[in-house]
Amino acid sequence: MQHLSGQGLSGRVRPRASLWRGVTWCVGSLAGLAAAATAAVLAVFFAATMMVIAFMASILLALAAAAVRARRSVGQAAADPNVIEARHVGGHSWVAYGWDDRR
Repeated sequence: MQHLSGQGLSGRVRPRASLWRGVTWCVGSLAGLAAAATAAVLAVFFAATMMVIAFMASILLALAAAAVRARRSVGQAAADPNVIEARHVGGHSWVAYGWDDRR
């Protein structure tokens, strides 16, 4: 049995290492690095977006808490006998209630 260079045990010819194979390996490596860098940039962008959303949500909750607190204080002021109730009836007109019930 004669051993031919470039042939494996199955008798097929093995592809030789060529310049094309090295170039494709380099291009594949560069593509992988580009994909990893893109993923890192997108991860940082997504994290920054989540921080902005969390900040806006905390501001919204603070405003809602302030509104609830203001509404409660208005309700307590209406129970005060020294405060009268007035309603806007249109234009520059207001109608006041309870001012003549003072004792």
